[in-house]
Amino acid sequence: MMSAAEFEQLFKQFTALKIGVVGDTMLDTYWWGKTERISPEAPVPVVSVSSKEQRIGGAGNVALNVAALGSKVSLVSITGNDDEGKQLLTLLKKNNINTDFVAQSATRPTTNKIRIISRNQHMMRLDAETISPLSGDEEDALLASFKKYALQEKPHLVILEDYNKGVLTENTIENIIAVCRENNILTAVDPKRKNFFAYRHADLFKPNLHEAKEALNILGDEVSEKLLGEIHEAIFERLQHAVSFITLSEKGVFYESGSDKAVIPTHIRSIADVSGAGDTVIAVAAVVYAASKNVRLMAEIANIAGGLVCEEVGTVAVNRDKLLQECKHLLAH
Repeated sequence: MMSAAEFEQLFKQFTALKIGVVGDTMLDTYWWGKTERISPEAPVPVVSVSSKEQRIGGAGNVALNVAALGSKVSLVSITGNDDEGKQLLTLLKKNNINTDFVAQSATRPTTNKIRIISRNQHMMRLDAETISPLSGDEEDALLASFKKYALQEKPHLVILEDYNKGVLTENTIENIIAVCRENNILTAVDPKRKNFFAYRHADLFKPNLHEAKEALNILGDEVSEKLLGEIHEAIFERLQHAVSFITLSEKGVFYESGSDKAVIPTHIRSIADVSGAGDTVIAVAAVVYAASKNVRLMAEIANIAGGLVCEEVGTVAVNRDKLLQECKHLLAH
């Protein structure tokens, strides 16, 4: 691996990178309160709301994690022309995320996930959204925004972040990857089941194990390096991608690129909340990959980052300084 000084140098390189994030962005709303009684109207707890908070979710949270690492990040997406959309754009700008390439739809609402939390536990989640694919006009608007971004900003890497909310259609995926290949822009993908095999010729492909098994119709709970290698081969046959990076929940991560592959176990941590961990992992993996092209190093650092954000309640971005210290402590020699 590397020395502490080399990790310092690597993290400094992050600030020179331009990263684009394309996909389903959303508002995460948190209502916090106390629960002291059951409702007389139905057998459900009554939450006395004491505070409300709004955070950036979905592809926006991936962009937030990229920004937290110090890279210049732009979001390419579609929001609704509604109050939630305005609130989301304000939050994005406040967190140093470029919103110049976010299109708006008059008919498509901004996704808002409302989480009700009491005693550090999720009591309920309310989703206000549409998950239908973009219309033809909306697809055209998104692709025009992306092409403008790619030619104007000349990013080092683009992350395609799919939440199955309809922004990443087969057509948009194919066109975005084609533009990236034409302009020597690396691509990293966080897929969902619906368009799992649409990401042909991506560079970095990061499903979680459940998504990969579901896409390949593999049953059972077995996790072995042999099985993971077979999953990589089956995906590679369809996608011809450069790197498989499969997250394994509490068992860590697996990567394979050419003849280089390994399972990297997770580091033991006190888990408070796993929401948003996948966003952190793809963001950190993409930034480290763009900076170093070192697949093992990418997997090691992203694995640590995913564990770090699980120690916090709710969707939070990785802390750059804490991640650097953890890399020095766990990986440096």
